[in-house]
Amino acid sequence: MPAGDSNEVKNGGQTNGHAAAAGDNYESGTFTSGSLRVKAPSHPDAFLFTSESVGAGHPDKMCDQISDAVLDAHIAQDPNAKVACESVTKTGMVLVCGEITSNAVVDYQKVIRDTVREIGYDSSEKGFDGTTCNILIALEQQAPEIGAGVHLGRNELDVGAGDQGIMFGYATDETEEAMPLTLHLSHRMCERYSDLMKNGTFPWARPDCKSQVTAEYIYDSGACVPQRVHTVVFSGQHSPKVTLAEFRREVLEKVIKHVIPEHLLDNETVYHINPCGTFIMGGPFNDAGLTGRKIIVDTYGGWGAHGGGAFSGKDPTKVDRSAAYAARWVAKSLVKAGLARRVLVQVSYAIGIAAPLSVSIFHYGSSKYTERELLEIVQKNFDLRPGVIMRELSLKRPIYKETASYGHFGRKQFPWEVPKKIVL
Repeated sequence: MPAGDSNEVKNGGQTNGHAAAAGDNYESGTFTSGSLRVKAPSHPDAFLFTSESVGAGHPDKMCDQISDAVLDAHIAQDPNAKVACESVTKTGMVLVCGEITSNAVVDYQKVIRDTVREIGYDSSEKGFDGTTCNILIALEQQAPEIGAGVHLGRNELDVGAGDQGIMFGYATDETEEAMPLTLHLSHRMCERYSDLMKNGTFPWARPDCKSQVTAEYIYDSGACVPQRVHTVVFSGQHSPKVTLAEFRREVLEKVIKHVIPEHLLDNETVYHINPCGTFIMGGPFNDAGLTGRKIIVDTYGGWGAHGGGAFSGKDPTKVDRSAAYAARWVAKSLVKAGLARRVLVQVSYAIGIAAPLSVSIFHYGSSKYTERELLEIVQKNFDLRPGVIMRELSLKRPIYKETASYGHFGRKQFPWEVPKKIVL
Protein backbone atom coordinates (compact mmCIF):
# COMPACT_ATOMS: atom_id res chain seq x y z
CA MET A 1 0.00 0.00 0.00
CA PRO A 2 1.36 3.48 -0.82
CA ALA A 3 2.90 5.38 2.09
CA GLY A 4 0.41 7.57 3.92
CA ASP A 5 -2.63 5.71 2.59
CA SER A 6 -3.21 3.52 5.65
CA ASN A 7 -5.42 5.64 7.83
CA GLU A 8 -8.42 5.96 10.04
CA VAL A 9 -10.08 9.34 10.24
CA LYS A 10 -13.01 10.05 12.51
CA ASN A 11 -15.00 13.19 13.21
CA GLY A 12 -13.06 15.89 11.45
CA GLY A 13 -9.60 14.34 11.44
CA GLN A 14 -8.97 12.98 14.93
CA THR A 15 -6.75 10.01 14.14
CA ASN A 16 -6.55 6.73 16.03
CA GLY A 17 -2.99 5.59 15.54
CA HIS A 18 -2.77 5.92 11.74
CA ALA A 19 -1.55 8.72 9.52
CA ALA A 20 -4.28 10.56 7.63
CA ALA A 21 -3.76 10.91 3.90
CA ALA A 22 -4.47 14.26 2.28
CA GLY A 23 -8.06 14.51 1.18
CA ASP A 24 -9.26 11.78 3.55
CA ASN A 25 -10.46 14.16 6.26
CA TYR A 26 -14.22 13.52 6.20
CA GLU A 27 -16.60 15.53 8.31
CA SER A 28 -18.41 12.51 9.73
CA GLY A 29 -18.12 8.78 9.90
CA THR A 30 -15.04 6.66 10.29
CA PHE A 31 -12.87 6.22 7.23
CA THR A 32 -10.38 3.42 7.31
CA SER A 33 -8.24 1.44 4.94
CA GLY A 34 -6.28 -0.53 7.49
CA SER A 35 -7.94 -0.68 10.92
CA LEU A 36 -8.25 -4.06 12.64
CA ARG A 37 -10.96 -2.85 14.98
CA VAL A 38 -14.33 -4.62 14.98
CA LYS A 39 -17.14 -2.48 16.35
CA ALA A 40 -19.96 -4.15 18.27
CA PRO A 41 -23.60 -3.32 17.44
CA SER A 42 -24.81 -0.12 19.09
CA HIS A 43 -28.09 -1.70 20.29
CA PRO A 44 -27.83 -4.45 22.95
CA ASP A 45 -30.36 -6.65 21.12
CA ALA A 46 -28.96 -6.02 17.64
CA PHE A 47 -27.00 -8.38 15.43
CA LEU A 48 -24.78 -7.71 12.45
CA PHE A 49 -25.29 -9.17 8.98
CA THR A 50 -23.19 -8.59 5.88
CA SER A 51 -23.87 -9.05 2.17
CA GLU A 52 -21.68 -8.34 -0.84
CA SER A 53 -22.08 -7.63 -4.54
CA VAL A 54 -19.75 -7.36 -7.51
CA GLY A 55 -19.89 -5.19 -10.60
CA ALA A 56 -20.51 -6.21 -14.20
CA GLY A 57 -16.76 -6.08 -14.81
CA HIS A 58 -15.91 -8.67 -12.18
CA PRO A 59 -14.51 -11.68 -14.09
CA ASP A 60 -17.13 -14.10 -12.73
CA LYS A 61 -19.94 -11.71 -13.62
CA MET A 62 -18.37 -11.15 -17.01
CA CYS A 63 -18.71 -14.90 -17.61
CA ASP A 64 -22.32 -14.90 -16.38
CA GLN A 65 -23.16 -12.16 -18.87
CA ILE A 66 -21.43 -13.94 -21.73
CA SER A 67 -23.29 -17.17 -20.98
CA ASP A 68 -26.63 -15.36 -20.79
CA ALA A 69 -25.86 -13.37 -23.95
CA VAL A 70 -25.38 -16.68 -25.77
CA LEU A 71 -28.65 -17.96 -24.24
CA ASP A 72 -30.51 -14.82 -25.35
CA ALA A 73 -29.12 -15.10 -28.87
CA HIS A 74 -30.55 -18.60 -29.16
CA ILE A 75 -33.91 -17.91 -27.52
CA ALA A 76 -34.41 -14.81 -29.69
CA GLN A 77 -34.46 -17.10 -32.75
CA ASP A 78 -35.66 -20.36 -31.18
CA PRO A 79 -37.73 -19.98 -27.98
CA ASN A 80 -37.49 -23.74 -27.43
CA ALA A 81 -33.69 -23.84 -27.56
CA LYS A 82 -32.06 -26.03 -24.94
CA VAL A 83 -29.00 -24.26 -23.64
CA ALA A 84 -26.43 -25.11 -20.99
CA CYS A 85 -23.59 -22.68 -21.64
CA GLU A 86 -20.58 -22.09 -19.41
CA SER A 87 -17.88 -19.44 -19.85
CA VAL A 88 -14.32 -19.13 -18.61
CA THR A 89 -12.05 -16.11 -18.91
CA LYS A 90 -8.45 -15.27 -18.15
CA THR A 91 -5.99 -12.74 -19.62
CA GLY A 92 -6.88 -12.12 -23.26
CA MET A 93 -9.11 -15.20 -23.52
CA VAL A 94 -12.75 -16.32 -23.34
CA LEU A 95 -13.77 -19.97 -23.53
CA VAL A 96 -17.44 -20.83 -24.07
CA CYS A 97 -18.35 -24.48 -23.56
CA GLY A 98 -21.39 -26.61 -22.91
CA GLU A 99 -24.34 -28.25 -24.62
CA ILE A 100 -26.81 -26.51 -26.92
CA THR A 101 -29.60 -27.94 -29.04
CA SER A 102 -31.17 -25.17 -31.11
CA ASN A 103 -32.41 -24.18 -34.53
CA ALA A 104 -30.81 -20.75 -34.18
CA VAL A 105 -27.77 -19.62 -36.14
CA VAL A 106 -25.61 -17.61 -33.76
CA ASP A 107 -22.46 -15.61 -34.46
CA TYR A 108 -20.68 -16.43 -31.23
CA GLN A 109 -17.73 -14.18 -31.96
CA LYS A 110 -19.98 -11.14 -32.29
CA VAL A 111 -22.15 -11.98 -29.28
CA ILE A 112 -19.16 -12.49 -27.00
CA ARG A 113 -17.13 -9.49 -28.19
CA ASP A 114 -20.13 -7.15 -28.03
CA THR A 115 -20.87 -8.28 -24.48
CA VAL A 116 -17.30 -7.76 -23.30
CA ARG A 117 -17.09 -4.29 -24.85
CA GLU A 118 -20.49 -3.32 -23.41
CA ILE A 119 -19.19 -4.16 -19.94
CA GLY A 120 -16.36 -1.68 -20.56
CA TYR A 121 -13.39 -3.87 -21.44
CA ASP A 122 -12.32 -2.19 -24.66
CA SER A 123 -8.60 -1.62 -24.11
CA SER A 124 -5.62 -3.65 -22.97
CA GLU A 125 -4.84 -0.76 -20.62
CA LYS A 126 -7.84 -1.91 -18.55
CA GLY A 127 -6.56 -5.47 -18.54
CA PHE A 128 -8.86 -6.82 -21.27
CA ASP A 129 -9.99 -5.87 -24.77
CA GLY A 130 -13.12 -7.41 -26.25
CA THR A 131 -11.98 -6.60 -29.78
CA THR A 132 -8.65 -8.41 -29.67
CA CYS A 133 -9.20 -11.20 -27.14
CA ASN A 134 -8.98 -14.84 -28.19
CA ILE A 135 -12.30 -16.68 -28.23
CA LEU A 136 -12.55 -20.47 -27.97
CA ILE A 137 -15.81 -22.33 -28.61
CA ALA A 138 -16.45 -25.88 -27.34
CA LEU A 139 -20.20 -26.39 -27.72
CA GLU A 140 -21.90 -29.71 -28.40
CA GLN A 141 -25.47 -31.01 -28.67
CA GLN A 142 -27.49 -31.85 -25.58
CA ALA A 143 -27.50 -35.58 -24.79
CA PRO A 144 -30.48 -37.17 -26.61
CA GLU A 145 -31.48 -39.16 -23.51
CA ILE A 146 -32.18 -35.91 -21.67
CA GLY A 147 -34.41 -34.57 -24.43
CA ALA A 148 -36.31 -37.85 -24.62
CA GLY A 149 -36.91 -37.91 -20.89
CA VAL A 150 -37.68 -34.23 -20.33
CA HIS A 151 -39.59 -32.66 -23.23
CA LEU A 152 -39.87 -34.67 -26.44
CA GLY A 153 -43.44 -35.74 -27.19
CA ARG A 154 -44.85 -33.95 -24.15
CA ASN A 155 -47.52 -31.31 -23.76
CA GLU A 156 -45.80 -27.98 -23.10
CA LEU A 157 -47.33 -27.67 -19.63
CA ASP A 158 -46.16 -31.14 -18.66
CA VAL A 159 -42.52 -30.72 -19.60
CA GLY A 160 -40.36 -32.45 -17.01
CA ALA A 161 -37.73 -30.78 -14.91
CA GLY A 162 -34.42 -30.57 -16.73
CA ASP A 163 -32.59 -31.97 -13.73
CA GLN A 164 -33.06 -32.88 -10.10
CA GLY A 165 -32.35 -30.28 -7.45
CA ILE A 166 -33.50 -27.99 -4.67
CA MET A 167 -34.32 -24.31 -5.08
CA PHE A 168 -35.18 -21.54 -2.64
CA GLY A 169 -37.05 -18.26 -2.77
CA TYR A 170 -36.86 -15.57 -0.08
CA ALA A 171 -38.61 -12.30 0.63
CA THR A 172 -38.55 -9.82 3.51
CA ASP A 173 -40.46 -6.62 4.19
CA GLU A 174 -37.33 -4.65 5.18
CA THR A 175 -37.20 -2.93 1.78
CA GLU A 176 -39.80 -1.92 -0.80
CA GLU A 177 -38.26 -4.47 -3.15
CA ALA A 178 -38.81 -7.21 -0.53
CA MET A 179 -35.07 -7.85 -0.57
CA PRO A 180 -32.49 -7.85 2.23
CA LEU A 181 -31.24 -4.31 2.78
CA THR A 182 -27.58 -5.37 2.94
CA LEU A 183 -27.69 -6.95 -0.52
CA HIS A 184 -29.91 -4.29 -2.06
CA LEU A 185 -27.49 -1.51 -1.08
CA SER A 186 -24.48 -3.54 -2.21
CA HIS A 187 -26.02 -4.09 -5.67
CA ARG A 188 -26.98 -0.47 -6.07
CA MET A 189 -23.47 0.78 -5.23
CA CYS A 190 -21.87 -1.41 -7.90
CA GLU A 191 -24.53 -0.37 -10.38
CA ARG A 192 -24.03 3.29 -9.52
CA TYR A 193 -20.26 3.03 -10.03
CA SER A 194 -20.80 1.50 -13.47
CA ASP A 195 -23.33 4.20 -14.39
CA LEU A 196 -20.89 6.96 -13.41
CA MET A 197 -18.17 5.27 -15.46
CA LYS A 198 -20.36 5.03 -18.55
CA ASN A 199 -21.85 8.54 -18.37
CA GLY A 200 -18.43 10.16 -17.94
CA THR A 201 -18.88 11.46 -14.38
CA PHE A 202 -16.04 9.16 -13.33
CA PRO A 203 -13.79 9.29 -16.45
CA TRP A 204 -11.12 7.41 -14.54
CA ALA A 205 -13.37 4.50 -13.51
CA ARG A 206 -12.84 1.01 -14.93
CA PRO A 207 -15.29 -1.91 -15.03
CA ASP A 208 -14.26 -4.12 -12.10
CA CYS A 209 -15.66 -3.38 -8.64
CA LYS A 210 -16.93 -4.98 -5.46
CA SER A 211 -19.08 -3.74 -2.59
CA GLN A 212 -20.12 -4.96 0.84
CA VAL A 213 -22.57 -3.68 3.46
CA THR A 214 -22.84 -4.64 7.11
CA ALA A 215 -26.03 -3.54 8.84
CA GLU A 216 -27.34 -3.73 12.38
CA TYR A 217 -30.66 -5.53 12.71
CA ILE A 218 -33.12 -6.36 15.43
CA TYR A 219 -35.80 -9.04 15.34
CA ASP A 220 -39.44 -8.04 15.51
CA SER A 221 -41.70 -11.10 15.77
CA GLY A 222 -39.54 -13.01 13.33
CA ALA A 223 -39.04 -10.13 10.90
CA CYS A 224 -35.63 -8.51 10.47
CA VAL A 225 -35.62 -4.75 10.96
CA PRO A 226 -32.48 -2.81 9.93
CA GLN A 227 -31.40 -0.10 12.36
CA ARG A 228 -28.34 1.42 10.75
CA VAL A 229 -25.47 0.72 8.38
CA HIS A 230 -22.49 -0.38 10.43
CA THR A 231 -19.76 -0.76 7.78
CA VAL A 232 -19.41 -0.14 4.04
CA VAL A 233 -16.71 -1.65 1.83
CA PHE A 234 -16.15 -0.57 -1.75
CA SER A 235 -13.29 -1.49 -4.07
CA GLY A 236 -13.27 -0.07 -7.58
CA GLN A 237 -10.91 -0.39 -10.52
CA HIS A 238 -9.59 2.94 -11.81
CA SER A 239 -7.01 4.49 -14.11
CA PRO A 240 -3.73 6.00 -12.84
CA LYS A 241 -5.16 9.46 -13.58
CA VAL A 242 -6.99 9.66 -10.24
CA THR A 243 -5.27 9.83 -6.86
CA LEU A 244 -6.31 7.42 -4.16
CA ALA A 245 -7.50 10.29 -1.98
CA GLU A 246 -9.66 11.73 -4.77
CA PHE A 247 -11.01 8.29 -5.60
CA ARG A 248 -12.06 7.69 -2.01
CA ARG A 249 -13.66 11.11 -1.70
CA GLU A 250 -15.61 10.77 -4.96
CA VAL A 251 -16.82 7.25 -4.20
CA LEU A 252 -17.94 8.24 -0.71
CA GLU A 253 -19.92 11.25 -1.90
CA LYS A 254 -21.23 10.09 -5.28
CA VAL A 255 -21.64 6.36 -4.79
CA ILE A 256 -22.03 5.43 -1.13
CA LYS A 257 -23.92 8.48 0.13
CA HIS A 258 -25.98 8.61 -3.05
CA VAL A 259 -27.17 5.02 -2.59
CA ILE A 260 -27.48 4.60 1.16
CA PRO A 261 -30.31 6.61 2.78
CA GLU A 262 -28.98 9.32 5.06
CA HIS A 263 -30.88 8.07 8.10
CA LEU A 264 -28.99 4.77 7.99
CA LEU A 265 -25.57 6.46 8.20
CA ASP A 266 -24.17 8.08 11.35
CA ASN A 267 -20.91 9.21 12.91
CA GLU A 268 -20.02 5.64 13.82
CA THR A 269 -20.41 4.19 10.32
CA VAL A 270 -17.10 2.78 9.08
CA TYR A 271 -16.02 3.12 5.44
CA HIS A 272 -13.38 0.96 3.74
CA ILE A 273 -12.82 2.42 0.26
CA ASN A 274 -10.14 0.65 -1.80
CA PRO A 275 -8.66 -0.61 1.47
CA CYS A 276 -5.83 -2.36 -0.40
CA GLY A 277 -4.78 0.88 -2.09
CA THR A 278 -4.74 1.49 -5.83
CA PHE A 279 -6.71 -0.86 -8.13
CA ILE A 280 -5.56 -0.15 -11.69
CA MET A 281 -5.54 -3.55 -13.39
CA GLY A 282 -8.63 -5.66 -12.83
CA GLY A 283 -10.98 -8.14 -14.43
CA PRO A 284 -9.58 -11.34 -16.00
CA PHE A 285 -6.04 -9.90 -15.96
CA ASN A 286 -6.05 -10.25 -12.17
CA ASP A 287 -8.42 -13.17 -11.63
CA ALA A 288 -9.83 -15.97 -13.73
CA GLY A 289 -13.60 -15.83 -14.20
CA LEU A 290 -16.15 -18.63 -14.34
CA THR A 291 -19.90 -18.78 -14.89
CA GLY A 292 -21.92 -19.53 -11.77
CA ARG A 293 -19.39 -18.57 -9.14
CA LYS A 294 -21.41 -15.70 -7.64
CA ILE A 295 -24.63 -17.51 -6.72
CA ILE A 296 -25.05 -15.76 -3.37
CA VAL A 297 -24.59 -12.34 -5.00
CA ASP A 298 -27.18 -13.44 -7.58
CA THR A 299 -29.78 -14.34 -4.96
CA TYR A 300 -30.14 -13.09 -1.37
CA GLY A 301 -26.69 -12.15 -0.13
CA GLY A 302 -26.48 -14.99 2.39
CA TRP A 303 -29.99 -14.56 3.75
CA GLY A 304 -32.55 -17.32 3.36
CA ALA A 305 -30.92 -20.30 1.68
CA HIS A 306 -29.48 -21.48 -1.64
CA GLY A 307 -29.85 -24.85 -3.34
CA GLY A 308 -26.43 -24.62 -5.00
CA GLY A 309 -27.45 -24.39 -8.65
CA ALA A 310 -26.29 -21.41 -10.73
CA PHE A 311 -28.59 -19.52 -13.11
CA SER A 312 -26.66 -18.04 -16.00
CA GLY A 313 -26.37 -19.88 -19.31
CA LYS A 314 -29.36 -22.12 -18.58
CA ASP A 315 -32.62 -22.11 -20.54
CA PRO A 316 -35.84 -22.10 -18.46
CA THR A 317 -36.40 -25.88 -18.65
CA LYS A 318 -33.52 -25.99 -16.16
CA VAL A 319 -35.29 -25.70 -12.81
CA ASP A 320 -32.11 -24.41 -11.18
CA ARG A 321 -33.17 -21.19 -12.85
CA SER A 322 -36.92 -21.21 -13.54
CA ALA A 323 -37.97 -22.81 -10.25
CA ALA A 324 -35.73 -20.43 -8.27
CA TYR A 325 -37.47 -17.54 -10.04
CA ALA A 326 -40.86 -19.10 -9.23
CA ALA A 327 -39.92 -19.63 -5.57
CA ARG A 328 -38.98 -15.96 -5.32
CA TRP A 329 -42.31 -15.07 -6.99
CA VAL A 330 -44.15 -17.12 -4.37
CA ALA A 331 -42.22 -15.63 -1.45
CA LYS A 332 -42.59 -12.04 -2.62
CA SER A 333 -46.28 -12.52 -3.33
CA LEU A 334 -46.87 -13.74 0.23
CA VAL A 335 -44.95 -10.83 1.75
CA LYS A 336 -46.59 -8.18 -0.45
CA ALA A 337 -50.02 -9.65 0.37
CA GLY A 338 -49.28 -9.10 4.06
CA LEU A 339 -49.50 -12.81 4.83
CA ALA A 340 -46.00 -12.83 6.35
CA ARG A 341 -43.23 -10.32 6.87
CA ARG A 342 -40.43 -12.76 6.03
CA VAL A 343 -40.70 -16.00 4.06
CA LEU A 344 -38.47 -18.77 2.76
CA VAL A 345 -39.82 -21.15 0.11
CA GLN A 346 -38.16 -24.45 -0.84
CA VAL A 347 -39.06 -26.60 -3.86
CA SER A 348 -37.46 -29.77 -5.16
CA TYR A 349 -37.61 -31.68 -8.45
CA ALA A 350 -36.53 -34.90 -10.17
CA ILE A 351 -35.30 -34.97 -13.75
CA GLY A 352 -38.08 -35.74 -16.21
CA ILE A 353 -40.85 -35.26 -13.60
CA ALA A 354 -43.10 -32.21 -14.01
CA ALA A 355 -44.61 -31.80 -10.55
CA PRO A 356 -42.30 -30.71 -7.73
CA LEU A 357 -41.44 -33.44 -5.26
CA SER A 358 -41.84 -31.08 -2.32
CA VAL A 359 -42.87 -27.53 -1.49
CA SER A 360 -42.08 -26.09 1.94
CA ILE A 361 -42.82 -22.71 3.52
CA PHE A 362 -40.99 -21.15 6.48
CA HIS A 363 -42.18 -17.83 7.94
CA TYR A 364 -39.80 -17.42 10.92
CA GLY A 365 -42.74 -16.60 13.21
CA SER A 366 -43.57 -13.48 11.18
CA SER A 367 -47.10 -14.55 10.15
CA LYS A 368 -50.43 -14.97 11.88
CA TYR A 369 -50.87 -18.08 9.74
CA THR A 370 -49.24 -21.42 10.42
CA GLU A 371 -46.70 -22.65 7.91
CA ARG A 372 -49.12 -25.41 6.90
CA GLU A 373 -51.81 -22.80 6.25
CA LEU A 374 -49.42 -20.77 4.12
CA LEU A 375 -48.50 -23.92 2.21
CA GLU A 376 -52.17 -24.55 1.45
CA ILE A 377 -52.49 -20.95 0.21
CA VAL A 378 -49.46 -21.44 -2.05
CA GLN A 379 -50.80 -24.70 -3.46
CA LYS A 380 -54.11 -22.99 -4.19
CA ASN A 381 -52.49 -20.08 -6.03
CA PHE A 382 -49.38 -21.46 -7.76
CA ASP A 383 -48.72 -24.32 -10.16
CA LEU A 384 -45.00 -25.03 -9.91
CA ARG A 385 -44.59 -27.38 -12.84
CA PRO A 386 -41.74 -26.07 -15.07
CA GLY A 387 -43.97 -25.73 -18.14
CA VAL A 388 -46.50 -23.65 -16.21
CA ILE A 389 -43.74 -21.53 -14.67
CA MET A 390 -42.35 -20.80 -18.13
CA ARG A 391 -45.78 -19.78 -19.40
CA GLU A 392 -46.86 -17.64 -16.44
CA LEU A 393 -43.53 -15.83 -16.15
CA SER A 394 -42.99 -15.57 -19.93
CA LEU A 395 -39.55 -17.13 -19.66
CA LYS A 396 -39.09 -18.11 -23.33
CA ARG A 397 -37.83 -14.64 -24.18
CA PRO A 398 -34.33 -13.14 -24.48
CA ILE A 399 -34.38 -11.47 -21.07
CA TYR A 400 -31.48 -13.18 -19.40
CA LYS A 401 -28.35 -11.11 -20.00
CA GLU A 402 -29.90 -8.29 -17.98
CA THR A 403 -30.32 -10.62 -15.01
CA ALA A 404 -26.62 -11.50 -14.99
CA SER A 405 -25.39 -8.41 -13.16
CA TYR A 406 -26.71 -6.60 -10.05
CA GLY A 407 -28.95 -9.45 -8.95
CA HIS A 408 -31.66 -11.67 -10.38
CA PHE A 409 -34.11 -10.50 -7.71
CA GLY A 410 -35.41 -7.19 -6.43
CA ARG A 411 -35.53 -5.49 -9.85
CA LYS A 412 -38.98 -4.60 -11.08
CA GLN A 413 -38.35 -5.24 -14.79
CA PHE A 414 -38.45 -9.01 -14.26
CA PRO A 415 -41.84 -10.81 -14.26
CA TRP A 416 -41.11 -12.87 -11.13
CA GLU A 417 -40.85 -9.57 -9.26
CA VAL A 418 -44.49 -8.70 -9.95
CA PRO A 419 -46.46 -10.13 -7.02
CA LYS A 420 -49.37 -12.39 -7.83
CA LYS A 421 -52.73 -11.47 -6.31
CA ILE A 422 -53.33 -14.11 -3.66
CA VAL A 423 -56.73 -15.75 -3.34
CA LEU A 424 -57.37 -16.94 0.23
